[in-house]
Amino acid sequence: MGKIDDLIKELCPDGVSMWSLGDLEDSGKIKLGRGMVISKNDIADNPGDYPVYSSSATGLGEFGRYSKYMFDDERITWSVDGGGRFFYRKAHKYSVTNVSGWIKVNDTNIITKYLYYVLDNLWLTKKFDYVKKAHPSVIRNEYNIPLPPLEVQKEIVRVLDSFTELEAELEAELEAELEARKKQYVYYRNTLLTFNDDVMWKPMGEVGELIRGSGLQKKDFTEEGFPCIHYGQLYTYYDSEATDTKSFTSEEVFQKLKKALRGDVLIAGTSENINDVCKPCYWNGHETIGVSGDMFIFRPNKDISGKYLTYVLQSDSFMTYKRRYVTGTKVIRLSADSLKRFKISIPPLEKQKQIVSILDKFEKLTNDISVGLPAEIEARRKQYEYYRNKLLTFKELECSR
Repeated sequence: MGKIDDLIKELCPDGVSMWSLGDLEDSGKIKLGRGMVISKNDIADNPGDYPVYSSSATGLGEFGRYSKYMFDDERITWSVDGGGRFFYRKAHKYSVTNVSGWIKVNDTNIITKYLYYVLDNLWLTKKFDYVKKAHPSVIRNEYNIPLPPLEVQKEIVRVLDSFTELEAELEAELEAELEARKKQYVYYRNTLLTFNDDVMWKPMGEVGELIRGSGLQKKDFTEEGFPCIHYGQLYTYYDSEATDTKSFTSEEVFQKLKKALRGDVLIAGTSENINDVCKPCYWNGHETIGVSGDMFIFRPNKDISGKYLTYVLQSDSFMTYKRRYVTGTKVIRLSADSLKRFKISIPPLEKQKQIVSILDKFEKLTNDISVGLPAEIEARRKQYEYYRNKLLTFKELECSR
């Protein structure tokens, strides 16, 4: 950052002026606006080559490709309904939907890319959601922008562009390595769980008890109380093993619920897609927990380990079985009877323990954010955010305007 420091000492040693987005707009330096209503049906009826950006934070917010466009210049867009995240849009033909906003820079002393970097950095300290939405009238007063001289802005953009490119390359390499690890894990899992006829095979219904969960709704959650798991949390919160619950409920509700014990396997009974239906989670906590409807509790007998079964229910063989017997279109289900009929290989318990030990290590390396490649990816992101924040932090000029 030597050159930037030298420029600051030369051009703005006493500090820089700070402007709210509202002040910048009121002075005519920028313009804030909202996109227009463009539905999926509109895009289907008028397909084309021009991207439409919406409120999603994934895929750079692209919603589809349209035959028309709103803009053909450089702007900043942000998601009004999707958490307020900012995106830099270089000059090209594109549109923005009504759940997004846009910023157009009109002042030649403000670099659009610089303003984007400032906003994206400040956004990390903000919290917008579907209650507090990032409407133009709201963000006008939420963001204060330091405006150093143009030469300083240019150098900051050059440095951050280089950082961004390097960080993206490193992250892509790590993501590719993580994906390779996942494929390796799936390969070993399927290999370890493939047996010939020299082991015993039994339907699930013969190696344990399948218990259907009962009525627990999200409105029944309390800040503290008795531990419980709602079936939707199996998708959003839990991996293949859990020792603590995210949620609690009252004693009155808890007493009415079906209970899972340590060593049981929790199985999601419904999903929006075939891949996720019957996602398993091995309960390894010391407490007895209540479970919701649309979930099964499988209580294994002495012939099978619950954790071993959890891995079997993630295997290709079970995926093939699910595809044959699921029902529904919008809501996908596998019935209790179908689940009970699924045949499982039952090697000796010692062999099951060996398989679980190997797969536990693979899963930890692959999925645990505190170890391995995911932690490295997160560390790279934090490092980038740290340097960006240092670059974009200025001393405020007294009586700047």
